[in-house]
Amino acid sequence: MAVNTYVGRPYKGIYPSFGAQCYVDPSAVIVGDVTLGDDSSIWPLVAARGDVNHIRVGARTNIQDGSVLHVTRTGPDDPHGYPLLIGDDVTVGHHCMLHGCVIGNRILVGMSAVVMDGAVVEDDVIIGAGSLVPPGKRLESGYLYVGSPVKKARPLNEQERAFLQKSAENYVYLKNEYLRENAQG
Repeated sequence: MAVNTYVGRPYKGIYPSFGAQCYVDPSAVIVGDVTLGDDSSIWPLVAARGDVNHIRVGARTNIQDGSVLHVTRTGPDDPHGYPLLIGDDVTVGHHCMLHGCVIGNRILVGMSAVVMDGAVVEDDVIIGAGSLVPPGKRLESGYLYVGSPVKKARPLNEQERAFLQKSAENYVYLKNEYLRENAQG
């Protein structure tokens, strides 16, 4: 299996860090204190800026085309600021904005969704496309949330719960294809 050669950009001497078998598209911009877990993937035109705080992305997580990952700085009123913490087996759809929030494990963030500072998304959640998760909102495990601002729509069924894991597995497979193709030149 080929190894991704993307190194990212430093900020204040800190370079991004990538786990084993990660794929980062060459058009993505990854800056500063950003760590990707094993088998994760960053797709075209993603911007991830770990400059005024840190970004941590778990294993087997995929961040799809045009998404933005950012953080909130520390300050006198908040010594910790808001880092961005994303769990394992997460699918972040195209054109999403994740800003200084916590995303649990086995999450689907639908296309063009926005998750704001201090929001916490527990494990096994689907956030519908175009939804807005306001600052400080907590999304309880096991539910579908939709709307702007989001509202709890209904519990996830067994097929939807299984899809959360399957989506992450599909992107691990796809990023492996990209790594193989890039190795063949």
